[in-house]
Order: sequence, then C-alpha cells, then structure tokens
Amino acid sequence: MSSSSARGDQWTFLTNHARVLLWLARDPEVRLRDVAAGIGITERAVQIIVADLEAAGYLTRTRVGRRNRYTIDASVALRHPLEADHPVGDLLGAFLHREDTPASIHAEAEAATGP
Repeated sequence: MSSSSARGDQWTFLTNHARVLLWLARDPEVRLRDVAAGIGITERAVQIIVADLEAAGYLTRTRVGRRNRYTIDASVALRHPLEADHPVGDLLGAFLHREDTPASIHAEAEAATGP
C-alpha cells in the first residue's frame, strides 16, 4: 500500500466554510438543509458555518417571510495571513461562473478588486 493510500485520498483544497459560502453566493435564498445535502455535511454543521461567516462579516442574514436571504460582502479579506491581501470576492470570482452568479455579487467583487 502506498503512503498516499495509507493516509487516504480524502483531502481537498477547499474547506467546508468556502463551500458553504460559494453555495450561498450561487443561491442566496437556499435552505440550509439543501446546502448540507449538496455539500455532504450535516445541517447543523452548515448552521455553525453560517454563524461563523456571519460573525466574521462575510455575510448577513435577512429574514424574508419564513426564509432567510444571505448577502455576501465580497470586500472582506480572507482570514489566513498569507491570503489576507485578497478579498473573498476573489475566491467567489474564481469559482463562480458569471452566468450562475447574481449581479450583486459581481458588482461587490469588482468593487473589492477593482476593474
């Protein structure tokens, strides 16, 4: 058995926090249970991640009837010191196709990164 197989080939480049943020950017009115099912984690884990992202200023949650709407602030810097000179809008821009992303995210991402 190779050392790669012994350690498992289960690691990925993106964290669940990034996956949740990307999912909410694609569909700001999505139910958290649908995010959980799509990512493959528990709904409670998604709730904790959303609370983390909200506390850090990456998103705001607005109640609309019986649902929540999530708005992402694309200008907030990434958290790790090595990436802190990049706004989260750079991450969103790298992973979201323009035709799949709401216009408000594009405007925020461009404002954060310049033209």
